[in-house]
Amino acid sequence: MNLLNVVSPEDTSAEPEVIVVDTKQSAGWIDLRELWRYRGLVWVFAFRDITVRYRQTVVGIAWTVLQPLSLMLALSLFKKMIVTTPEKGTIPEPVKLLCGLVLYQLFAAIINASTLCLVDNRQMLTKVYFPRLVLPLAASLRPLIDFGIGLGVLILMMLWFQIWSSVAMILAPLVVVTTGLVALGFGLWLSALNAHYRDFGHVVPFALQLGLIVSPVAVDSSHVTGGWRWLYFMNPMATLLDLFRWTMLGITPSLGWSEILVSLISATFLLLSGAWYFRRVDRFLADSI
Repeated sequence: MNLLNVVSPEDTSAEPEVIVVDTKQSAGWIDLRELWRYRGLVWVFAFRDITVRYRQTVVGIAWTVLQPLSLMLALSLFKKMIVTTPEKGTIPEPVKLLCGLVLYQLFAAIINASTLCLVDNRQMLTKVYFPRLVLPLAASLRPLIDFGIGLGVLILMMLWFQIWSSVAMILAPLVVVTTGLVALGFGLWLSALNAHYRDFGHVVPFALQLGLIVSPVAVDSSHVTGGWRWLYFMNPMATLLDLFRWTMLGITPSLGWSEILVSLISATFLLLSGAWYFRRVDRFLADSI
């Protein structure tokens, strides 16, 4: 059991607050009131990550644009070589691909950053007390900058091809927020696991590359038929990518309420179980990392 004297970040003139960190206590759930008190620390860590990312780069922000565009061109050429029958619809294939890539890269970037956040800050974790959940939350904010830049490129392409979305575009922020929560659920699991088993830091990038294939980024989910659909939509990104294309491009998704329900249950379980496991590992983090 450790006794730590901590001064609230909002009131430096107050008497030091005594916080008892006891690993023998029940893990319980995350203390949201304590997390809210340290909300300013989330922004401090997020700003630090943003400045570190762009401070010493040659290409800088341009790399954020080049990465999805290069993937879009590669996938467009690949599909053109293997698909002999053109798909129905008036939306150009590069625009559909970029729309999926922008959202999936947000999902992948949050998972990558969250997975490494505890290990990258291990020296701080062993010396200073603060809610450990601050780190994955802060790591989830930096990829939003890259997403905003990619979204701007997508909107420019939509204007170039004269693609006008419907009023469903107002639901796009809801899809983006849900994607962030799903990625955070994965990130909570993986950051806690990576704190004990460093192998996960190497496995996650490879798994995300596979996820790019099994998610409807390059191939539409309408191609998945039969009894495989319920298993396919256990991946919440399958639903979110279809819904994002619907909100941005007006492409009617091949979704039923059953597929949406399966994805919703999977995403909710992932987030809640990730929060529970992170809290469970949090008790022993300073001693084991």
